[in-house]
Amino acid sequence: MKRKASGPADAKKAAKKRSKNTLSDEDAKARFRKGLFNKGVLDKHTSQYASSSPYKHGVITGLVDDNLLRNVRSEIKTNVHFTPKETDIYKIHQSGDLANLDGLDNEALAKLPSLLALRDALYSQTFRDYVSHITNCGPLSGRKTDMAINVYTPGCYLLCHDDVIGSRKVSYILYLTDPDTPWQPEWGGALRLFPVVDRKGKDGEVAKTPLPDVAKVIPPAWNQLSFFAVQPGESFHDVEEVYHAASNEELEKNGGRIRMAISGWFHIPQPGEDGYVEGAEEKAAQKSGLMQLQGNPDQHDQPQAKPVEVEDEDDEDSDDFPLDAADLEFLLKYIAPTYLVPDTVERIADHFEEEFSITLPDILHPKFAEKLRQYVESQEAKTTPQDSKEIEKGAWKVARPPHKHRYLYLQPGQKKLEDSPLKELLEVLLPSKQFRLWLQMATRSHIESHDLLARRFRHGKDYTLATGHEGKPRLEVNIGLTPTEGWGDIEDDDASSEASSEPEESHSSKNGKKTAANGKSNANDKAKGKGKGKAVDQDVDMDDDKEEEVGGHEVYMAGDDDDNEDAAIYKSSADDDNILFFQAAAWNKMSIVLRDSGTLRFVKYVSASAKGDRWDVSGMFEIEEQDEDPSEGGVGVLDESEEEFNGFSSSEESESD
Repeated sequence: MKRKASGPADAKKAAKKRSKNTLSDEDAKARFRKGLFNKGVLDKHTSQYASSSPYKHGVITGLVDDNLLRNVRSEIKTNVHFTPKETDIYKIHQSGDLANLDGLDNEALAKLPSLLALRDALYSQTFRDYVSHITNCGPLSGRKTDMAINVYTPGCYLLCHDDVIGSRKVSYILYLTDPDTPWQPEWGGALRLFPVVDRKGKDGEVAKTPLPDVAKVIPPAWNQLSFFAVQPGESFHDVEEVYHAASNEELEKNGGRIRMAISGWFHIPQPGEDGYVEGAEEKAAQKSGLMQLQGNPDQHDQPQAKPVEVEDEDDEDSDDFPLDAADLEFLLKYIAPTYLVPDTVERIADHFEEEFSITLPDILHPKFAEKLRQYVESQEAKTTPQDSKEIEKGAWKVARPPHKHRYLYLQPGQKKLEDSPLKELLEVLLPSKQFRLWLQMATRSHIESHDLLARRFRHGKDYTLATGHEGKPRLEVNIGLTPTEGWGDIEDDDASSEASSEPEESHSSKNGKKTAANGKSNANDKAKGKGKGKAVDQDVDMDDDKEEEVGGHEVYMAGDDDDNEDAAIYKSSADDDNILFFQAAAWNKMSIVLRDSGTLRFVKYVSASAKGDRWDVSGMFEIEEQDEDPSEGGVGVLDESEEEFNGFSSSEESESD
């Protein structure tokens, strides 16, 4: 809908004049339901808002005149186009900014009279005063309109964030779900609020920290307004995934499970408006930043890094193959024999030195892998508590805060960690001198420390959002242990076992340093958002994707230069060439990535429609920084032909121990 006004100059003048028109109190009230502005009703909503938790919020049912809102919905279905958008934090279909309605020419605007009438009513002085009274937030701007139409179809969601950016004062959602097919809570799509606790740090200062479990669930409903004051470090919320129906017949019966809503913000007064204070927006932004940093909240993040420095040994830098017979005997308990042959390690090193990333399928010895699979599958068969406190009574811990990540994890040496093949990986193989020597040969680097983590991403709950890495370059090793299928990984077939693939092409980050290589071309599209940039009509198969994408893939991408962007503002995902490396959840597959400062990394939210949970062991190995010589071809060009490392499949494995 972001279209510039066209036509003669007088049409533009008319549009400009039209944008300055204001509604009378009587006209504004006529667009809402009868009785909404009665003092008793206003007092009731004010009282409910003041006593609400986990932070102050309000819900008004039957907000708008029903006929007007039905006309709005009809106009949207007929005349508004949507763009599918997908990033690390959301998957939605979105219109343009409705603030630009005044910029449309008369012909286009004539198709959206009810939508324009609703927009003007929501930002009228009458309704702004109503919201201001309930929230006690002070004057609100009528000039700065900030709203868009969001459509969530099955598989869509928005992860945890606090909406804090710029001059936003009050956040709101007005639902336009099917008025004749009432939305059912079990379909998902609820607005969910997170509780925040005050935690005292080592320095005695107190930081606000959101807990990983939601405290309030507000399901969508036709003509319902949900709203809350935007509060730095406190107004954390998400939109629950809209769940897939069991069948197409059920989906059709449910009206497609299309969660349509108008979402937006009221802002502080702008220049020329009553209540405007010069410099207030800048002060609010400064205060917001200070509040979000107060008490150093990062110190309360879980898990905390626990790097273990390794001891230097003289023979590690020798040109000779550093693994003796005893070392190989140890590694053969865990690593497939193919990967322990000197020639093979040399080929891996050549590949990694050129591409800075590599994927090794069937990395674990078949006998150990089978024991590990049986263990993981037995754990998945057990019922896992939903409450984080209940989970943490056992060995597993819950990663937090949820506006950064949420998943279950184990760390080496953790109490209550039962003996298992997973514990062997975490506490025996990966921290061992033998594995470190093998990894040094495979990457031609010198390892200084390691930090290890076993992770379980529960379907319908878990993810990590894109975060950067500052400091020295490091190797990031991930062993996929996901036993279920359907994650979008490229399955090995008869042809692939013949080792016909081309090696990966290297890529550089924005700062020109060595970094991860590009991932698989078909998976790349999923990482960047299916159909990104294409306008999709709301009536054209927006009820479901033809292929259910379950997420769970790990993505490395070039960092964003704009640190001031909010995670949930209206923008699409990164440029196509920002994706550096992609790996779908998989079984018995190791990826090694050289990650430098500025490279972002995240694990995509795991959909409730996945057949199981995403399991892995993730290791960070800090390495000695080496001088880069551009003449040696360290940085390459993005190429979307990369596949797994040439020549390794289960058919080549030896049956020996």
